[in-house]
Amino acid sequence: MRTIMHVDMDAFFAAVEVLDHPEYAGKPLIIGGRKDSPRGVVSTASYEARKYGVHSALPISKAAFLCPDGIFIPGRMARYQEMSRQVHEIFPEFSPLVEPLSIDEAFLDMSGCEHFYSSLEEMGRSLKQRIREKTGLTASVGIAPNKFLAKLASDWRKPDGLLVLRPEDVEGFLIDLPVGKLWGVGQKSEAILHKLGLHYVRDILPHSLTWLQEKVGSALGSQIYYLARGIDERPVVPETEAQSIGHEITFSEDQDNPSFLRQQLAQMGEKVGWRLREQGLYARTVSIKVRFYDFKTITRSHTLNYSFNDDDTIFREALHLLEQIKLQPVRLLGVTVSNFSVGAQLSLFSSHNQPASQVNELMDSINRKFSPGAITKGRTLLTDD
Repeated sequence: MRTIMHVDMDAFFAAVEVLDHPEYAGKPLIIGGRKDSPRGVVSTASYEARKYGVHSALPISKAAFLCPDGIFIPGRMARYQEMSRQVHEIFPEFSPLVEPLSIDEAFLDMSGCEHFYSSLEEMGRSLKQRIREKTGLTASVGIAPNKFLAKLASDWRKPDGLLVLRPEDVEGFLIDLPVGKLWGVGQKSEAILHKLGLHYVRDILPHSLTWLQEKVGSALGSQIYYLARGIDERPVVPETEAQSIGHEITFSEDQDNPSFLRQQLAQMGEKVGWRLREQGLYARTVSIKVRFYDFKTITRSHTLNYSFNDDDTIFREALHLLEQIKLQPVRLLGVTVSNFSVGAQLSLFSSHNQPASQVNELMDSINRKFSPGAITKGRTLLTDD
């Protein structure tokens, strides 16, 4: 039997803002846009704001109506990513099997590691304490025999919660659970289940697997049958190493202006270079993807004899590849790098192959402090030439 731990940071973006701005503590904080933002959407709300009915994906205008005295801020994704890296760096200290789910949550397979702790509760407390010591943030932890139950458990006593579900606890824990809490049950399937008189897990249990599959389909019927009984055989799948890093954009209108396409390549090159350096990687291959107005799609690649992670090389090679293509109206344009290594492999003959220049390092430090794109190079701006 597995021992799975699910870790979920508490109102992560809001908690980071409170960490950096103690004056926000205890106040309804809403992240996603200014209060008068006509098109903004809530990305995170502090627990104080949630008491007013504010939640993620809610339009800012609606949040402002529900919580007129709330503090509304756009958010700082670079800062959240920085804190996320610190949190995720902790997990391998506890288990070699870590499956990141998002910027603020992950599964850890603790099977075989239980004997390092006096109890499962102490194991959960150790991880929570380590996160608090390193970041100053709180996390909620659920420990259970499988992923489904562990995720439910982590949500049960938020914020700063800890719940251990042992096999003998599962039936009593699940029986009054609303069907909408079952993994994979969205609003549409929840409405279908309600029409069948299935509102809680206890309503599902009397029915056979065959009956459920006939009523709601084979996949969903099988899923709710087993989850209602606390059965989930999915393993924790560690994140595989990235094979490539890329960025692409689909234009709202087909584009054939060389200056515009050059500018787009420059912008994408900076984004790809930033991600390379943030992950401590070097690449040797640059690829571009071009989709024309008629949906014909082509790719072109070039592999260098040295490794790189600077924007200049990415842009130069991508532009050279694009210039070899007969220009037609372009619908989509993308830039990708691959053939990774952790260290730089330098060419003996080229002056273009040095590691990220001092300019890149300076730009990265500024962008890391404020947000990616806060400072950029002139070629990313559209000019008439």
